[in-house]
Amino acid sequence: MSARLLLRLKDIPWRLLRESFYVYWTLLKILVPALIVVKLLEALGVTHWLSLLLAPLMSLLGLPDDMSLVWAATLLTNIYTGMVVFFDLAGNEPLSIAQVTVLGTLLVVGHSLPVEGAVARKAGVPWWLTLSLRIGGGLLLGWLLHLLYANTGWLQEANRVVWQPVHRDNSLSAWALSQLQTLITIYFVILALMTLLQLLRWLRIERLLHALLFPLLRLLGISKDGANITIIGITLGMSFGAGLLLREAQSGRLGPRDILLTLSFLGLCHSLIEDTLLVMLLGADLSGILWARLFFALIVIALIARLPGLTSVLARKTERSES
Repeated sequence: MSARLLLRLKDIPWRLLRESFYVYWTLLKILVPALIVVKLLEALGVTHWLSLLLAPLMSLLGLPDDMSLVWAATLLTNIYTGMVVFFDLAGNEPLSIAQVTVLGTLLVVGHSLPVEGAVARKAGVPWWLTLSLRIGGGLLLGWLLHLLYANTGWLQEANRVVWQPVHRDNSLSAWALSQLQTLITIYFVILALMTLLQLLRWLRIERLLHALLFPLLRLLGISKDGANITIIGITLGMSFGAGLLLREAQSGRLGPRDILLTLSFLGLCHSLIEDTLLVMLLGADLSGILWARLFFALIVIALIARLPGLTSVLARKTERSES
């Protein structure tokens, strides 16, 4: 083995550490202010006011008005908080499996908007598009599912909750410790992901993934270079996918249009493992929170990709903002 090759191999771990820390630091500058803003909004009672705005829409989805508080809490914070609110309210009025599935669909599509929206904005997706896709998309998908379940009589049995959360410490110190633990964990996840991506390239598995995903990506108007990021975002979540997208964009591997379409797709359909399992604990059915969400995301992004001039205009704006 030549001395030059040995030097290159020795340099790989340090290069991965440097690149992963750069991605992490970029995310950290977005996540920390966003988390603080979310906590302030909670303290100011914004969740309550948002639930009042959403309450009239609940009847269109076949849900009780008080379920708006569950979605409002989830939109501002995360699915875990929405679950706690749901369990607090679940005894007020019995819900059917169909109703919980519709509510669960709202939660998996629209959650953690201040944090995930800020990350998407940094990567190139404007706020108005994020809000339109995740709030508007959640409402549209929930309404379609409500019509399907109501007109077919599907999933009209009474919902049975199979799990109850333990008491949660709501003190400021407990919140700060929890966020710190999460932020530290994020770095090691990013390091593992970037190592995995490098390994996929070395083993040429990346090409196989491209080949398998090419029909789907072509339907969405995304180039093959977005395959790995799409997989990471779908399985692990929006923040990790967007964080790695920032790196790919700066390396020149992905253009503004690919970034826009990839992140728009991930906005509707990400973290299929964790988020789906969480909402299943509420009693939601996979027909809505997984299969309908995936099918809906494919259709919406395929349509966006074919809107005359929209993606090109947004992509140019993204390119100017990055420069």
